[in-house]
Amino acid sequence: MKILDRYVAREFLRFLGLVLATFVVLYLLIDFFEKIRMFMSNAATVRQVVTHFLYTIPMIVTQTLPAAVLLASLITFGTLSRHGEITAMKAGGISLYRIAAPVVAIAAAICGLLFLFSEYVTPKTYERAEYIRLVEVQKKESLGTFKQNAIWYRGKDGIYNFKFFDVQRNEIQGITIHYLKDMSEISMRIDAERAEWKDGKWIFHNLLITRFPKDDFPQLERVRQQVVAMPETPADFQVVQKNTEEMGFFELREFVRKLQSEGYDATRYVVDMHGKVAFSLVSLILAVIGAAFSVRSERSGGVVQSIGAGIVLGFSYWIIFAFGLSLGRSGTIPPLLAAWSANLLFGAGAVFLFKRLRT
Repeated sequence: MKILDRYVAREFLRFLGLVLATFVVLYLLIDFFEKIRMFMSNAATVRQVVTHFLYTIPMIVTQTLPAAVLLASLITFGTLSRHGEITAMKAGGISLYRIAAPVVAIAAAICGLLFLFSEYVTPKTYERAEYIRLVEVQKKESLGTFKQNAIWYRGKDGIYNFKFFDVQRNEIQGITIHYLKDMSEISMRIDAERAEWKDGKWIFHNLLITRFPKDDFPQLERVRQQVVAMPETPADFQVVQKNTEEMGFFELREFVRKLQSEGYDATRYVVDMHGKVAFSLVSLILAVIGAAFSVRSERSGGVVQSIGAGIVLGFSYWIIFAFGLSLGRSGTIPPLLAAWSANLLFGAGAVFLFKRLRT
C-alpha cells in the first residue's frame, strides 16, 4: 500500500504543481495588462513593476490554490481511470476510499498550510504590493499609519484619528480631528460618530465640537449633523486603511472585538473573518469532489473532460462563496452562514458523490 500511496500522491502533486503554476502565470498576465496603463502613465521603473508583481504572488497562490487542488484531483483520478488503473486497483481489493486517501491527506495538509500562509505571509506581502502601487508608483502620500487598531492621519488642516474607514461605503467611523494652531497648540477638536462622503463633501453625524479660545475655558457644542470642510477625499485614506486582505485571521478577530466593544457595526469584518477560515478548508472538500467526480465512471473522458469539469465546479464555488459573503456583509443572512454556505453545499455534494460510487 505504501507504494500505491506514493504513486497516487506523486501524480497528484505533479499535476498540482503544473496547474498552480499555470494559474499564477495567467493571473499575473491578466493583472499586468490591467495595470500597464497605470504603470506607464506614472513612469514606473522596471524594478517597481517587477517587485509589485512579485509581492502579489502569495496572494495569487492563496486565492487559486483551492481551485488548483480541485483540478489536480480531477486530472489525477481521471487519468488513472482512463488508463484502467482504478479498475486494476479495485480488482486487487482496494476500495476507492483507500485509493483517494493520499490525495485527501495532502489536501488536509494544504488546508492547514493555506491558513498559516494566509495568516503570516500573504498580509505582509499584499500590504507591500499595495504600498508600491499607491505610494511609490502613483505618488500618493502616506501621511497616516494604522496602529493599535486605529488610524492616525496627518491632514492638511490638522491631525485625524479614526477607528476605521469603510472603503466600499466611503464612510469613516469614530473620527476625531485635532485642529492645530502653528502646529503646536490645539485650537479646536471635533469628535463625531461617523462621517460619510456624499456629493463631494464630508457629512459628519453626532458631533461634539470643542473650541479652545485663548485665555478662556473650552467651549463645547453638540451638533446632530454638519458638513465639515475636510480637504481630503476617500482616495487619500485608502493608502493607510488596512483591508481584510492585509490582515490575518487573529489580527482581524482583534479588530472585530475592538469595533464591537466600542459599539460600531463590524458585520462586514465578521463575515470576512469567518470567510478566511472557510476558504482555508475548502481545498479538502474540492479534492474529495474531484476524486469522486472523476471515477464515477470507468469510461471517463480523460484530461479534457476533467479540466472542463474543474472550471465549471471552480467557478460555481467562487460564485456561491462570493454571493454568500455579499449577503452576509449586507446583513441579509448571519455572518457564519454567509461564510460557510458554499462549503456546506459543496461538502454535501462531496458526500453525495462518494455515496453513489461503487467502491
